[in-house]
Amino acid sequence: MTDKTDLNDELRPEYDETLLKNGTRGKYAKQYTAGTNIARLEPDVAAAFSTEEAVNAALRFVLKKKDKAE
Repeated sequence: MTDKTDLNDELRPEYDETLLKNGTRGKYAKQYTAGTNIARLEPDVAAAFSTEEAVNAALRFVLKKKDKAE
């Protein structure tokens, strides 16, 4: 049993259609990413860590080893 409803794809009167035209995709993307510091992990690497804290602890360990090696 599925629940089917008729979709009404008309723009509601309270929306100004002129504001929705000629938009620029990603207009604020550079500003948004400037305030973030995200590193994407590959799936196999992410699977090795259970939490964000575990990733940070491992990276801190690597940094300490690097400092001692120099």
